[in-house]
Amino acid sequence: MRILVHDFSGHPFQVQLSRELSRRGQDVVYSSCGAYVSGKGRLTAGPGETLAFQTIGDDIVFDKSSFVRRLFQELRLGVELVRHVRAVRPDVALMSNVQVPTLVVFALAMMVTRTPWVLWHQDVYSVAIRSFAGAKLSRAFGVVASAFEVAERWCSRRSSAVVVIADSFVPVHESWGTADKVTVIPNWAPLDEIVPCPRKNDWAVEHELDDTLTLLYSGTLGLKHDPALMVSLADQVRRAGRDVRLVVVNEGPAVELLQREADRLLVPITLLPFQPYEQLSEVLATGDVLVVLLDQQAGAFSVPSKTLSYLCAGRPIVGLMPAENAAADLVTRTGGAVFAPSADDLPAAARWVAELLGDPDRRDDIGAAARELAESEFAMSTCADRFETVLRSSVGDRA
Repeated sequence: MRILVHDFSGHPFQVQLSRELSRRGQDVVYSSCGAYVSGKGRLTAGPGETLAFQTIGDDIVFDKSSFVRRLFQELRLGVELVRHVRAVRPDVALMSNVQVPTLVVFALAMMVTRTPWVLWHQDVYSVAIRSFAGAKLSRAFGVVASAFEVAERWCSRRSSAVVVIADSFVPVHESWGTADKVTVIPNWAPLDEIVPCPRKNDWAVEHELDDTLTLLYSGTLGLKHDPALMVSLADQVRRAGRDVRLVVVNEGPAVELLQREADRLLVPITLLPFQPYEQLSEVLATGDVLVVLLDQQAGAFSVPSKTLSYLCAGRPIVGLMPAENAAADLVTRTGGAVFAPSADDLPAAARWVAELLGDPDRRDDIGAAARELAESEFAMSTCADRFETVLRSSVGDRA
């Protein structure tokens, strides 16, 4: 079976699934969008691997300041994606994190060519846009959200199957009339690639972070996040008597905001671009406490994948996120803590972090519990079995 796995973001666990499918004898091509800046997985073939890696959109620089220009760029990416699929000629395609305009162009072409494809539904974009309309976006985006919902529903109906990452997505597909083709497969992180490391490691020493308490965040920051909350959290932890430094690994417009807030509150901060994937374990090990950030409006329809990487790294986690989010349950099961992403809950979050920073043994216990949970939840063989079943069924439907 020839399979195309396209993940717009290039995240680690989609790459790991591709590797596992290839190891099982499937003919797999993995592709991502070169224009999207984020923390990437290991996007090169290792010794003896037959998995092929490709990209689209390498010559595009996204314009985040203009919705209309971004829309046309994503439509152009749809055309590139269709050309990519025609060149690969897969028996089935698996689409993850694809932007709605790009996905519409793709789905239309797959309908014409009668190529089966599976939607790996990571975010319900229309719900996210509607929740931010009037707050972080203008009220006009309420109309955009309605249009996106029509488009997402149409694409879901055109797909051969849908894989969702949490049970909370199922009611959405019930309302769209696509629940009969939905399979729930929670996200995971690669246990063999993200591993616990010593707190004092080469990366920590290189960045002079080996002998200072750190509150660390590594990942993208967009509409679903309020970066200023992290700075305020670090400020309140410092006021509680812990000389903590905020470390943020990120690229994009949030960097300037973080620096401005840190200067205003006199919080020591280290801002770094996305680091090579091979160093991610050491990066995460450098955090005495790791931060997950997610706005209340994002609710249950966006599961932060960084949480899963944090668990693999075996570090304590504090979540400023909705309690109903699927990732929140994972955090609390390890002994970590989850607080509402609001200024009202920051004092309680800061007290918890400050207490934890003063108790190394408890930090170690929570970190060990995090890794243990990851090892029990993120079995690659089980995830790959379920995806293989969905993909084979989709090819069988075409036949």
